[in-house]
Amino acid sequence: MVPKVSITIRMHLENHSTSANGLEVVTRHNDVTGAVVREKIKRCCQETFTLDNLLSKFPIVRWLPKYRLATLQCDVIAGLTVGLTVIPQGLAYAQIAYLPPQYGLYSAFVGCFIYCLLGTSKDITLGPTALLSLMTATFGTSFSPDLPTGGKDPTAAIILTLTSGIIQLIMGILKLGILVNFISHPVITAFTSAAAITIAVGQVKNALGLTKIPNHFMEMVYYTCKKIPETKLGDMTVAILCLIAVVCMKKLREVKWRKPGDTERKVSVAFRMLQKCVWTMGTAANAIVVIVAAGVVAIMENNGHNGTVTVTGNIQAGFPTVGFPKFKMTDGNITMSAGEIFSNIGIGVAIVPLLALVETMAIGKAFARDNNYKIDPTQELLAIGASNIVSSFFQSYPLTGSFARTAVNSQSGVKTPLSGVWTGGLVILALCVLTPWFYYIPRAALAAVIIAAVLPMVEYRMVVKLWRTDKWDIIPYVITFVCSLLIGIEYGILIGKGVSLVLLLYPLARPKFQFTSGRGFLIVTPLQGLNFPAAEHMESQVLDKTLEGKKPQWILLNLERLTDLDYTAIQSLETLATDCGHHGVKLLLASPQGRVIDQLQNVTLKHVPVYSTIAEAMSHQTAQDELEGTAEEEVPFVSQTSQNVSEV
Repeated sequence: MVPKVSITIRMHLENHSTSANGLEVVTRHNDVTGAVVREKIKRCCQETFTLDNLLSKFPIVRWLPKYRLATLQCDVIAGLTVGLTVIPQGLAYAQIAYLPPQYGLYSAFVGCFIYCLLGTSKDITLGPTALLSLMTATFGTSFSPDLPTGGKDPTAAIILTLTSGIIQLIMGILKLGILVNFISHPVITAFTSAAAITIAVGQVKNALGLTKIPNHFMEMVYYTCKKIPETKLGDMTVAILCLIAVVCMKKLREVKWRKPGDTERKVSVAFRMLQKCVWTMGTAANAIVVIVAAGVVAIMENNGHNGTVTVTGNIQAGFPTVGFPKFKMTDGNITMSAGEIFSNIGIGVAIVPLLALVETMAIGKAFARDNNYKIDPTQELLAIGASNIVSSFFQSYPLTGSFARTAVNSQSGVKTPLSGVWTGGLVILALCVLTPWFYYIPRAALAAVIIAAVLPMVEYRMVVKLWRTDKWDIIPYVITFVCSLLIGIEYGILIGKGVSLVLLLYPLARPKFQFTSGRGFLIVTPLQGLNFPAAEHMESQVLDKTLEGKKPQWILLNLERLTDLDYTAIQSLETLATDCGHHGVKLLLASPQGRVIDQLQNVTLKHVPVYSTIAEAMSHQTAQDELEGTAEEEVPFVSQTSQNVSEV
């Protein structure tokens, strides 16, 4: 019997059948449906996986054929200048991430090569940044075991790089960069300011030569103050001198050499050379200060003054080991599985890639606007995602665009992303040749470089700007800033984001209404839309106004400002009509526009007339009220025609 039933069902499905309401339903065979789906997938793949579409993902093919020798000269100068900046910064930022110093350099060269192929901004330079170094310390190394040579095990940080790149690449493929726009500027600014303060305070221990200081901000402040009597005079002296030197030398880039009336012909060649040398000193301030400090410490140690200043120590020389990231971590006899690693990383899997995108997009758009060109946000997502994925095979921790190095790149006269090749090449040269000399770099000098780099990130003037523009924006700013410092940097941005979304959604849940009374009508006009968060609020507001004072005969809901109604809002209109009927008041709808007309046509609202204009609604109901005993005529729904009313 089973085969007969199966055959009967199949025959029934392959034939036409008639539903209860008389509509004929045609059921197609599964093979036919599958063929249609396969054909659509095939067509989509043929349109997507074409040579032109593939080449469009590599912007280098558009500008490389136009490359000239003059362009190469500019890119070489800019690339080497950025390289002199990123080497000391990479060593310093690795301290923030609690990783051995060489990992800052591992993170500084691969992104330069990948971005040259995929990037659309001539100015952006990818690599380690202070903010992502702090995020790496928070999510990637806080639970990692200590290495015998110093620093934390980099396994989790490398995994975080790979997962961040995958998420960013997927967002680029699906064109989900719009998600970044839901993090408001006050939240980003407050988070960045709090992160900068956290980083700067965290480097005080290296500047003073203190040890065993906790990582949490409040505990860090307490124990740093408590251990000030243990300060090493040598470290403190080096830190102060290096900080003053870095700040002063960076001011050299801002020197105005010509008066507004001067022209290029009035300036001699020698003067131009002097101007260029001074500018180069200001640009390479970090490298010069670190090299001089290392030289002084080397001389001191060779003359028997060992231990006077805390040095970086031995750094693993050579190119990083290339390979797929390991998904397990060993601490003595205990092995942490991939699941445990991801459990400890937690929300960092989402926060780190999003922050990296926010930072890169902000930098790219700012410099594109200043230099009069455009970037492709989707392509930038692909570029940074691919950079992080490939970098993870070279033992890198998460990277993104650096504002300071991008500014140096732009000011150096960069012409194309090819400058990144020279930056990456210089970093590789430093890894393979110069690492023995990094032994003498004082930790206090690196701390001074970090402090000088992050303090300008504290935007204290933002509060005044927010107060003058929109005082409500101060709320997420203050909450994000305070929570980032008191609770933790990782929770601060989440709480601030939540508060920002509440302020964004509150007007949707509590929209304003304009009430107008006259001639027995109460005209209600929603001013900010009407969707499901506001449905119940609308009912209560209208009913309260109806029962307040003299009761109207009709409630006329003016829909002229609404562009959309969802199902909950439409159901609330039916509930409101019923509640009004209990009080002897009739609900009318007027002036629907566009999509709202179609939505009202597709539902059934009992005894709720819909008029094309307010004037028609008032005249029709007034005339109908004068005809006592006359039954209300039902007419089909129309809009802006000779008919006045429709019953939906």
